[in-house]
Amino acid sequence: MALLSIVIILTYLLLIGSFVLGFDKVKNFELKDLPPKTTFSIIIPFRNEVENIPELLNSISKLEYPKNLYEIIFVDDHSEDDSVEVIKGFDCAQPDIEIIKNERHSNSPKKDAISTAVNHSKNEWIITTDADCVLPKYWLVSLDEFIQKKHSKCIVPPVRYNNTKGFLNKFQLLDFLSMQGATIGGFGINKPFMCNGANFAYRKTIFNELNGFEGNRTIASGDDIFFLEKVIKVYPKGVHYLKSEHVIVNTKPQLSWSLLINQRLRWASKASTYNNWFSKFTGVIVLLSNALIITLGLFSALSLFNFRTFLYLLFIKFNIDLLLIYKSASFFNQREVLQSFPFAFIIYPFFSVYITFLSLIKKYKWKGRTFKK
Repeated sequence: MALLSIVIILTYLLLIGSFVLGFDKVKNFELKDLPPKTTFSIIIPFRNEVENIPELLNSISKLEYPKNLYEIIFVDDHSEDDSVEVIKGFDCAQPDIEIIKNERHSNSPKKDAISTAVNHSKNEWIITTDADCVLPKYWLVSLDEFIQKKHSKCIVPPVRYNNTKGFLNKFQLLDFLSMQGATIGGFGINKPFMCNGANFAYRKTIFNELNGFEGNRTIASGDDIFFLEKVIKVYPKGVHYLKSEHVIVNTKPQLSWSLLINQRLRWASKASTYNNWFSKFTGVIVLLSNALIITLGLFSALSLFNFRTFLYLLFIKFNIDLLLIYKSASFFNQREVLQSFPFAFIIYPFFSVYITFLSLIKKYKWKGRTFKK
């Protein structure tokens, strides 16, 4: 038992340690004030987002980019509130804001919505974001200059939670910072495996060439990671991470523990169908390490495992987790949340194992609809 525990924790240490080293290998992208050239189609699927859309629209009105070089396509996924009316009533001198209806063809409303909008779009670069997001002022400027310099086929920019009041939000923020840290670190070690559809860009020609989401439409979520996996497989050198404060999209954490659990169930539902071996390996090692901490804690309390050895292993996990989150929190300018890390560290193994177990037996809800795994 002791030997197996040491192997798992050391493997976890090497894995997370590689993300820490990889994080610094992805250099910050500096703007050079290049003349804008790239044309964008910004796709925003929505369903019953009347409370969030005004803030998104306000951020759209503040975008610094020539208005003739981008269009905004809202895709209405059968909203039952006044979301459509709010968008129609918005006036920010935008020349090209459209609202189109989602055309359902599969078990995945969001994938259908994005596919519908891509077919409708007229520009080469597609950017997806969500209706509960706030876009940064130099978002398109940053993407344009990065594209001009890197000649990318697919770009993964950063996403940040913007509410840190209360332990629930701090817990989510710490968890999200760890995922963002792993995302950046994965790119730094040339093992990209994660992205977020709230801030995701790719060429329309690549989307069509790879047949979009074909092959994973039975899974309701995963429009971002499944497509990232497709691009990596065919164009491993064409996928880049854009590490810049000017391109960070802000989104909102869940409002309750029940909503958070439901969100994590949705995320967990797609994990078993990932095609990237490194993604699966990372998920297994993270799960094993969390399950191990719970098991060893229980065994130590019952005098079935050496308590000092347990503390050593716990110390290793605590410090490597803290180091990765510190890197991420520093980049996102959210270091104040680290005060909540010790308590969140104790809770997280139970939360992680619980979500994994629940995902095997429970359906999840998304935008008022119920989905199976």
